[in-house]
Amino acid sequence: MKRIKVVQIGCGKMSKYIMRFIYEKDGEIVGAFDVNEKIIGNDIGVIMGTEEKGIKVSSINILDEVLRKTKPDVAIIATKSTLNEINNELRTCIKNSVNVLTTCEEAFFPENSNPLLYKELDTLAKAFNCTIIGCGYQDIFWGHIITDICGSTHKITKIKGVSSYNIEDYGLALANAHGAGLTVSEFESTISEINRYTKDDISALKNKREFIPSYMWNVAGWLADRLNIHISDIKEERKPIISSTKIESNTLNMTIDEGMCIGTISKVYAKTEEDILIEIECIGKIYDKDETDKNEWTIFGCPTTKLCFASPETAELTCADVVNRIPDIINAPKGFITTSKMASAKYIKESLND
Repeated sequence: MKRIKVVQIGCGKMSKYIMRFIYEKDGEIVGAFDVNEKIIGNDIGVIMGTEEKGIKVSSINILDEVLRKTKPDVAIIATKSTLNEINNELRTCIKNSVNVLTTCEEAFFPENSNPLLYKELDTLAKAFNCTIIGCGYQDIFWGHIITDICGSTHKITKIKGVSSYNIEDYGLALANAHGAGLTVSEFESTISEINRYTKDDISALKNKREFIPSYMWNVAGWLADRLNIHISDIKEERKPIISSTKIESNTLNMTIDEGMCIGTISKVYAKTEEDILIEIECIGKIYDKDETDKNEWTIFGCPTTKLCFASPETAELTCADVVNRIPDIINAPKGFITTSKMASAKYIKESLND
């Protein structure tokens, strides 16, 4: 049986799980890429903590060359959080007719934050006969589980969600996006700038491809799309999380002093034409030693239902969803597809190739 061939783009903290899960499900990794000189040249087995695999991490500069040579079925991009930041890698994969799964949070539902680039990439993917899908933790735990519960609800008045995660589990890009290590004044002039945006400001930024949402902005769009309800108004607020003591960050390679920022609380409020409110927030911060992830959702209405996931292993769940989506993307329609248009990811017992 032909094994599914995968290339890994981004060989940081998340890749150790993604690549290991691919091998354990009988996939074949034919290339790995990064921009970090300290990672380039390492065998991927070193990153995974296993025996060497004979595949060394290459510079992203030779991505096109390796794709043309290896002709993989799927590329997994686990690097940045916005479409603009992974645009070049996406285009290189598309022009080589390689399907792309990405943990990029904006790719989960980019139509409501970067519609011009989303449409452009959708058209390009269709022309080159391949598919782009954004997935990960949000696919199940902020998406399909929530809408499945909605399917057993007679009347919904409000959907409320709160999720927190330790930014130390991910990487430098995510830590920077959450303002970790900034002073409060630096945070207010950068991360919190969205608090001052008007609707016209956001529209103008979208037209310039410069609007940078929090993760829950795209989740609100995904939920509305899945539930076939229509957002009439949406806004976002961000607040800094300030350290009360000195705290070490391995990701930032620094000591964060008391009074500095260790993360962000982002809240998104969406009104819909159907009078269903969506109020969701994500809390990304550097944890104290006793803190754990949480994910809590309430669907208010008749009946009201509350979901509580205690200490979910968010990073591993993200990576497992990505790997379990590999057969789905191979069989999916061509273009930029959101998982709001797809069935839930399925558990793969043994092999990706079955």
